[in-house]
Amino acid sequence: MSGSAEASGRFAHRAAPGDSCRVLRVAGPLVEMEYVGATAMYDLVSLGETGIPGEVVAISGGVVTAQSYEYTGGLAPGDVARPQGAPLSASLGPGLLGGVFDGLLRPLSGSGDWLLPGTARGVAEERAWPFVPAVGEGDRVHEGGVLGQIQDGGPVPLRVLVPPGTGGVVERVAPEGRYRQEAVVAVMNGTEVRIGTTWPVRRPRPVRERGGEREALATGQRVIDLLFPVARGGTVAVPGGFGTGKTMLLQQIAKWCDADVIVYVGCGERGNEMADVIAELSALEDPRGGGRLADRTVTIANTSNMPMMAREASIYTGATVAEYFRDMDLDVVVIADSTSRWAEALREFASRTGALPAEEGYPAGLASAIAAFYERAGAVTTLGGGRGSVTVIGAVSPPGGDLTEPVTAHTERFVRCLWSLDRDLAYSRHYPAVSWAGSFSRDAAALGARHAAAGDPAWSARRDRIASVLAEADRLADLVDLIGITALPDQERVSVLAGRLVREGVLRQSALSAHDAYCGPDKAAALAEAVLAVIDRCRELVASGLPAATVETVDFGPVLRAGEEVGPHDAEGVRARREAMLARLGELLDQVSRTVPRRVGA
Repeated sequence: MSGSAEASGRFAHRAAPGDSCRVLRVAGPLVEMEYVGATAMYDLVSLGETGIPGEVVAISGGVVTAQSYEYTGGLAPGDVARPQGAPLSASLGPGLLGGVFDGLLRPLSGSGDWLLPGTARGVAEERAWPFVPAVGEGDRVHEGGVLGQIQDGGPVPLRVLVPPGTGGVVERVAPEGRYRQEAVVAVMNGTEVRIGTTWPVRRPRPVRERGGEREALATGQRVIDLLFPVARGGTVAVPGGFGTGKTMLLQQIAKWCDADVIVYVGCGERGNEMADVIAELSALEDPRGGGRLADRTVTIANTSNMPMMAREASIYTGATVAEYFRDMDLDVVVIADSTSRWAEALREFASRTGALPAEEGYPAGLASAIAAFYERAGAVTTLGGGRGSVTVIGAVSPPGGDLTEPVTAHTERFVRCLWSLDRDLAYSRHYPAVSWAGSFSRDAAALGARHAAAGDPAWSARRDRIASVLAEADRLADLVDLIGITALPDQERVSVLAGRLVREGVLRQSALSAHDAYCGPDKAAALAEAVLAVIDRCRELVASGLPAATVETVDFGPVLRAGEEVGPHDAEGVRARREAMLARLGELLDQVSRTVPRRVGA
């Protein structure tokens, strides 16, 4: 039984697709209609002659309320509505990679300027895919087992799996060849399995076990990998006001993180930003083996000019697509930009239904909805016994940059990492503008032990030292503004200098630099160690009697420019600059040593 058959089997007593009823009221995306026996919550309905898709969200007495996923202009009371007897489902298959889809996973490529109402075409239905069987007739298979491979030459190995809840003896398997998505390629105990399948987007795909040993997801962004790392299968919120660089940071992670598949959900963002994302992904070479980065990316574009409620469904669609690839033992990253626009869709629809509003007009179930989305993340043991993960990174766009508003506040409760973007850093052109004072990572301790086991025992100590330097510099910043740098004692002036060296030499990173857009873990560690070593030498100079004002005049450029001038993996180049810088500071230390005795004798 395929995923779609299994799903429909659960709802055998629902309204048959041939049943119909009348529309009673239309208010924007809200449509009320007559009740048809056995209609269930979250069933799909087809509205009007054009077949506008909608989803049942409330049933009261003889009235069914549905939210429409398309513009309802022209739909009127008395028009026909047809319950479909199944929940909103995503069509899953090999045609997803490299594609651009709307919030209901309908292809946008090749559909013209506009997606016509009622369009329900699945992914790449007209294309045939090369199938190579991995089992033979008479073999016994279990749910999640591999039935065959899709060998299309892409960067991601794709498999046809035994659907959840099924298994048994293989009665028939298709020979090697090319097949369309609807083609039956295996039969087990009378159950047909096709290359493509469907799955209800609001129901998580099952796994054998959740959890396990944590591994870091390398993003290539130093401020994240050094200070606020995320584990595979973790959850991240990226709150920040307008102009703080959320979209650019998320695009950098999509380009450079070491995941197998990227699912990029543009939820309510501007169309020009989504166009930039698609163009850059298509033009960028995949650092994991050549080809286009877009070939292992699924883009779900539900921009601000598209129907509002499709925005609400888009993040569940993205999570379902991610779980489909996760079940193939792959590591997947879901990037949702932004969840604030999704929450605004919930608020608008709740106001039309007359639901009692909570804080700032959001529905009372907002926190539960946010939690349900982030719970789709996790590192798991799949039904087939392999390991896979879904990491969820959600941008939050608080109005006016107010990080106390409900969406941001609730999101912080449910995520493992917070990468808070600071407006002052962004306006001073420090990117990524991740605030070291307002961010956190609950995975840092576990990942520090993981780094130690992998041969980098100094990772946690290095992170603690950088955080300590930044905290001390921030503490002194207000004093500097109040009384000036010259009024501070020399050691505290060095602490202010140390904060600047860490910010400019380690944390600041240029997305436009060929050498610095991505930073490998060895180079990031070398940069951090170089700056910390220079800071220690500066403290030695001041302790030996050299005025802090003299130390501040030293040209630290060779170390500060190392990020942009050496290659992404050139740790040795960074170390060479470090030694040259320490040698220059050592000459100053020698000069101090020769002058101190004369000062004492005088």
